[in-house]
Amino acid sequence: MSEGQSSARAPAGARTPVGRPLLSLTLASMMDEVHAHSGAVYLLSPDRPVLEMAVMAGLPRAFAAPWERVALSAPIPVADAVRDRRLVWVGGEEEMARRYPRIAVVLPYPFALAALPVATATRAYGAVFVTWPGTRPQELSDWERDHMAAACDRLAVRLERAAEQSLPLADEPDLLAAPLVGGTAGTLGSVEAARMVSRLPYGLCSLDVHGRVGFANAAAAELLDVPVGRLLGTHLWASVPWLNDPVYEDRYRAALFSQHVTSFVALRPPSDWLSFRLYPSTTGLSVRISRARAVTEMNRAAPQPGRAGARLVTISQVLDLAGALTEAVGVQDVVQLVADEVAPAVGSQGLVVLGSRAGRLQVLGHRGYPDPRVVERYDGMPLSEPTPGSQVLRTGVPAFFESRADVERLYPSLVSMSDFAAWAYLPLIASGRPVGTCVLSYTAPHHFATEERAVLTSLAGLIAQALERAVLYDAKHRLAHGLQEALLPHTLPSLAGIEAAARYLPATQGMEIGGDFYDLVPAQGMAAAVIGDVQGHNVTAAGLMGQVRTAVRAYTAVGQPPEDVMRSTNRLLLDLGAELFASCLYLRLDPAHGRAVMSRAGHPPPLLRRPDGRVRVLDLAGGPLLGIDGSASYPSTEVDFSPGSVLVLYTDGLVESPGTDFEVALADLGRRLTDLGDLPMDELADALVQHGADVGGRPDDVAVLLLRALPAG
Repeated sequence: MSEGQSSARAPAGARTPVGRPLLSLTLASMMDEVHAHSGAVYLLSPDRPVLEMAVMAGLPRAFAAPWERVALSAPIPVADAVRDRRLVWVGGEEEMARRYPRIAVVLPYPFALAALPVATATRAYGAVFVTWPGTRPQELSDWERDHMAAACDRLAVRLERAAEQSLPLADEPDLLAAPLVGGTAGTLGSVEAARMVSRLPYGLCSLDVHGRVGFANAAAAELLDVPVGRLLGTHLWASVPWLNDPVYEDRYRAALFSQHVTSFVALRPPSDWLSFRLYPSTTGLSVRISRARAVTEMNRAAPQPGRAGARLVTISQVLDLAGALTEAVGVQDVVQLVADEVAPAVGSQGLVVLGSRAGRLQVLGHRGYPDPRVVERYDGMPLSEPTPGSQVLRTGVPAFFESRADVERLYPSLVSMSDFAAWAYLPLIASGRPVGTCVLSYTAPHHFATEERAVLTSLAGLIAQALERAVLYDAKHRLAHGLQEALLPHTLPSLAGIEAAARYLPATQGMEIGGDFYDLVPAQGMAAAVIGDVQGHNVTAAGLMGQVRTAVRAYTAVGQPPEDVMRSTNRLLLDLGAELFASCLYLRLDPAHGRAVMSRAGHPPPLLRRPDGRVRVLDLAGGPLLGIDGSASYPSTEVDFSPGSVLVLYTDGLVESPGTDFEVALADLGRRLTDLGDLPMDELADALVQHGADVGGRPDDVAVLLLRALPAG
């Protein structure tokens, strides 16, 4: 995707911008043809693998605030569409919750979504998504798929032409409903209609897609206890203090997003309950307001009068961040996520994440500092040093500096912190103890209001929990890799008549440690090779793997033939009582006479590439997995190993993956060995392992041992 990380935007002022609203027209046409009710166009950033929302239609942009900027690696439909160059279809809220839980947490409404890449054959420019109410069929028709794909292809060609001519895209406004109509009669279509509505005994309001009041009758004003003049042109929850609660605003969002009739009740102080019923369309909502007579039977707590609710977009961003943080694995994942999603949301231009080790500061990561030495000079500084970072980490009390003068007044000896002018030092407290400090830096003096300080402190709590998990994961990761490296051979010995290469890749799930092993040892003038796989991906499996490998070496040293080596190792596993099984393939190689004797215990068959390039799967006789049956036998088979031949020994992680047939994968491995078998051994090993690695993660370890017979002399 290196080519796909360039946007169609040219440098400002380079040429006259594209005149027509290209993105808006494409989006509007697509939505109209497939009867979608909202959508957006994203463009790839020119300098980062980030998708940026360029234009939105049918809904306020605030609904998509958590996804204004989306990392290309994010588990989001538009990012998946660009990465995989395919249409992504989500048929409803259950499927959304299963596949994209971060979105489902913020938008738990019944709707369907399609995301498509905007790309040519050589370059990706961005993506488009459109949504429908949840009442539509759960499958896209072929016509809808073809029409949307064709529209995105045409847009990609237009963007490609604009890029070739260095024509920048002009900023385009979002496509929303028509602006508010000035008068009541104009809003409803006739004076008589307005008179009719004014005589109704219940309240009626008309809201645009932004939630602004375009009309309210006298009954609505009386029920809400707010004059009509104060309602028009405002948000209902802003003009009516006791409706200023995220719960009520969310019902408006739910109605507009799902296009379903939605209702709620609210307490008008001191004791009157009102019922609100919202009737949505693509241009806004009609709201019916009446008295709720039976709501006294409901046993839920009422919102307190005058309580100012947090703005819903902030709640959406917090929910989205919480979902994203649960997916962060290592410390650098946490740092990257905070830099991509938290810092831009709060207007910060720089970020530093600090931890501690052995009584000293540890810089875990930073972003936004042109000169990294400004930050890295604090790495290893004693916590006793008078710096705000160490002070906050020791005490767990946040510190806010609204200007450089604030810092210099309290910390006169502090070295200048680059060109930033304001800082928020947030303690990261998890399990009741500080685990680090998050430093948000601002390029201009910044006033931290009480509400903002509360939000930043709350965000720090979410970050702290993720950081605590990440630090523990990284420690386990280092331990696992250290153990794995200690149990596998660091290098392969140089043996007469044989050229060898080996590769090992851990699984990317669990602790990234497993029971795959290989070895190559001299054996009384010949050579012995072994490859195997102990069941499991944990420390127990790795420990047992080390014992099996040691045992095979010992049995080889005393001169046992292949079938006896397997029998002895089988009995050892049973005697150890580990209740784990192992597959194994053992070879005795005699390159001087051009032959190899093999014995197999439930292991995938090796591949043999002959000197003429033909590849054969060696379907050897063998016995069951080691550790099952103490009386099992493991017959041996002799095969030709003449000079120029290449043997490929591997574990099942190389050829097995979900949804892939083993025989198909094995045949594909054989074809690659035919094409690449003349490469030097290290290059061949890299090519085979790289092709077999799953970009979406390896559910199993991969081990490969390659052996080539060399000509005599």
